[in-house]
Amino acid sequence: MNKTRVAVNGYGVIGKRVADAVLLQPDMELIGVADIITDWRIRSAVGRFPLFASTAEARDAMGQAGLTISGDLDDLLAQADVVVDATPKHVAAGNLPRYRAAGVKVVLQGGESHDTTGHSFVAQANYDSALGRDMTRVVSCNTTSIVRVLGALQNVGLLAKARGVLIRRATDPWESHLGGIMNTMVPEPKIPSHQGPDARTVLPDLDVVTIAAKGAHTQTHNHYWTLQLTRAASREEVLAALRAAPRIAFIRMADGLVALNSTIELMKDLGRPRGDMWEVAVWEELVTVEGDEAYLTYQVYNEAIVVPETIDAIRALTGTAPDAVTSMTMTDSTLGMRQDFLAEHLPVLSGGQP
Repeated sequence: MNKTRVAVNGYGVIGKRVADAVLLQPDMELIGVADIITDWRIRSAVGRFPLFASTAEARDAMGQAGLTISGDLDDLLAQADVVVDATPKHVAAGNLPRYRAAGVKVVLQGGESHDTTGHSFVAQANYDSALGRDMTRVVSCNTTSIVRVLGALQNVGLLAKARGVLIRRATDPWESHLGGIMNTMVPEPKIPSHQGPDARTVLPDLDVVTIAAKGAHTQTHNHYWTLQLTRAASREEVLAALRAAPRIAFIRMADGLVALNSTIELMKDLGRPRGDMWEVAVWEELVTVEGDEAYLTYQVYNEAIVVPETIDAIRALTGTAPDAVTSMTMTDSTLGMRQDFLAEHLPVLSGGQP
């Protein structure tokens, strides 16, 4: 098998997780990681894979810091089939000329606008339209969760419209010393917040409005949804639609998972790398249906949810997996994703792994 040669530019919160996920894929080879940093974040990668400097200035700084550098970003791109750009917001757009010159496929992250690539990606929703493209953009963590959950109900003809409230984490945990929000909550300055319109870049027919605020916590986002269904339905119908979709997992207050922090602790106890949760965690008891209205709440682990989507985007651009089910089944199996974190006997579904 000729493996897809993957480069990662940006070894931060998302980049390091994507790099680890690429290493697990039987059809991919991680040929190197590029960055501009010289501190513990990049030093933790020494010896695991080749390191490259994203800029000429960074190459000098990394060399002076005693890091062994295999070359610059152009050297890395010369070896790659695909580059995943996980650099900070808006930096990736400036890198596109270098990527085009190198003739590589490009996967960007949700910090960039839809217009940058002309295509936004969530594997279960629009894998086919990404096949063979030169570039795509994996949407943000919150938008990914919206497409997964609301798309599951839309796919079975149950969803008419959705209105959601998002309580976002204030900052990434490792940056909490730099500032943040304490003893307050900060509303986003406009309604709808950007996640609803962003979801429509993937699901154009989705009738969705989102309202968001930043809360005084650093781990995970929390969503609350009021859903207008297309008809009166039962709770079991809604639950069945969610269970049939990949990358959604149920959690239960009856198991003691009563708050955001308890779910994160569970991920650590399950042996997840970095305590990551790639799935959307829906509180099963709180899924409520009254006639043609449904209500639910779920948790989004912002540092990890887009990682499996990024892996699938690589396969879509290169055409190495012909459809979403083939790619997602491989990705979910290698990562060890589940559809129920605590059930003893876990069903295997198309595109999902127990």
